Amino acid sequence: MSLVTTIQPDGTPTWIDLRVSDPERATEFYGALFGWEYAPDSAGTGLGTVCLLRGRPVAAIAQAPATTNPGWTMYFATADCDGTAKRVADAGGSVLTAPADIGEHGRAAVAEDPVGARFGLWEARAHVGCEIVNEPDSLVRNDLVTPDPEPARAFYTAVFDYTLDRNETLPDLDFTFLRRQDGHEIGGIFGFPVAPGSVWATTFEVADTDAVVGRAVAAGGTAGTPEDTPYGRSATITDPFGVEFSVITRPA
Repeated sequence: MSLVTTIQPDGTPTWIDLRVSDPERATEFYGALFGWEYAPDSAGTGLGTVCLLRGRPVAAIAQAPATTNPGWTMYFATADCDGTAKRVADAGGSVLTAPADIGEHGRAAVAEDPVGARFGLWEARAHVGCEIVNEPDSLVRNDLVTPDPEPARAFYTAVFDYTLDRNETLPDLDFTFLRRQDGHEIGGIFGFPVAPGSVWATTFEVADTDAVVGRAVAAGGTAGTPEDTPYGRSATITDPFGVEFSVITRPA
């Protein structure tokens, strides 16, 4: 188990939320997959319905604005949301939602990189982000999939001071690890020429990929055939709103 109780270093994926047209339907689907419980946003905190694993926040589900496509958004930790938003703009990205306080929980912004991938910024206060990661039914990884990787690599190194490290485990793929200045790997950039667009892909760890694929189909989603990879057994799932994400069972 990876329990997170402190604010994460700048540039670390720290929170995820799903924006869809029918949050109630989404809670049913993801609850069937991961066994999540929920804390409704009855107090109007702005986080949305918080998804809980053993009583701890692991994600949120909220109503999508009519002009926003449904999807998961990953938020990078930052100690200065306004300053990082400026760096985003200076590096060629776009700030879609200006930094704003989310109650006492923190300060957030939503941005888009130069290749069109959406991401968020989270300046934590009372809410540190995902409190459980890297274990079944929680977030384990985020990777940028894009047909145009070079501008993306330049952008993220400029904004977060990442270093780049080619993935030698998969030498036939155009995959670069992103690392914080302390060497910690936060994800990667996958150059995929036939990708229809650029997106930060969300991956959840699960105890049994095949079983989760079966539950996803039964709950109204669709799924690809599970495959064994050097990192574990994985599959791509599409929820009832057309949102893709991945699940993986890592080796014991």
